[in-house]
Amino acid sequence: MTTVLFTGGGTGGHLMPALAIADEMVRLDPSVTPFFVGSRRGLEASVLPQRPWRYELLPLEPIWRRRWWKNAGLPFALVRSLVRLRAILRAERPGLVVGSGGYVAGPVVWEAMNRGVPAVLLEANAFPGIATRWLARRARQVHLGFPEARSRIEVGPGTIVVDSGNPIPPPPFPPPPMPDAKRKLGFAGDRPLVFVTGGSQGALAINRAVADAVASGAFPAGVSLLWQCGEASLAQFSPLGEPGRIAVRPFIDPVADAYAAADLVVARAGGTVASLAAWGLPAILIPLPTAAAGHQLSNAQALAHAGAAVLLEQRDLTGATLGGAISTLLHDPARMAGLKAEMLKRARPEAATTIASEALKVMWKTPG
Repeated sequence: MTTVLFTGGGTGGHLMPALAIADEMVRLDPSVTPFFVGSRRGLEASVLPQRPWRYELLPLEPIWRRRWWKNAGLPFALVRSLVRLRAILRAERPGLVVGSGGYVAGPVVWEAMNRGVPAVLLEANAFPGIATRWLARRARQVHLGFPEARSRIEVGPGTIVVDSGNPIPPPPFPPPPMPDAKRKLGFAGDRPLVFVTGGSQGALAINRAVADAVASGAFPAGVSLLWQCGEASLAQFSPLGEPGRIAVRPFIDPVADAYAAADLVVARAGGTVASLAAWGLPAILIPLPTAAAGHQLSNAQALAHAGAAVLLEQRDLTGATLGGAISTLLHDPARMAGLKAEMLKRARPEAATTIASEALKVMWKTPG
């Protein structure tokens, strides 16, 4: 058995791709034993206990850019984490380290590489994160979710860069008929449906704009709305629901039901975009303006420039602008078809398999 160290987290956009690759790597090579290293404060603290893989959570902290005074404890947390990390590396003797980004990945991958462990990096965004930019020169492979990221990293002479896409659960094949998917969610099968999501926790700015659009009549008549608002906002926005037309949900699981039913999606521009591409869904993207290094804006700009999505910045977001953008798209079938076609060009439903198989080549030193 050979241990593969996976590290990255803080958010689902960093953790879930790593889990998908671990699952696929074990499927391809049952001798692989994944071991995850995460942060006590990240999403991994609640997700990893539900998974079969061994893990350890370190007291690593993010770098606070705006509330800079909170960084005072960073050196102490880093020292404590490195002491424990070195013990993990001695005990596990991993054959490979896979870093999926976030504030956890940087120090863990760096320390593993210093001990001779080959590294594979995942970069989900069009604008690479600090960890990727810092580590890429010494990594064996860098896998990109957006090809635009290639010009923004400097790699070493032995580094292979792969436009692999971001790992996600692939859509079912064949996909369910759209009318059936709509009826399953309680909507009319012959009416256009807009799926609004700000992620698993919702996005207050998007929720407020949707509420304004519905209340003012800016949301187009004759269009169904599936609105994932987040648990914390459910009480505030659920009164706007209308049976058969507007469904306000805290969280939709499985989200594949929503993707199968949607004609148009309104979303942030983080990890969701990989699923939108795989499903070929036209989208209005509203990037989170406070995302690290503006990576969500970079993602949305890349897709908008390619004709794969419509960019609506949060500073311009109102009920009227959102309702107008939705109405304009739904009344332009040619534009919708173009968005769908360009999104599908970005689809990489096989990303987890590609990354897992290429990473195994690094570990076993088989020829590429």
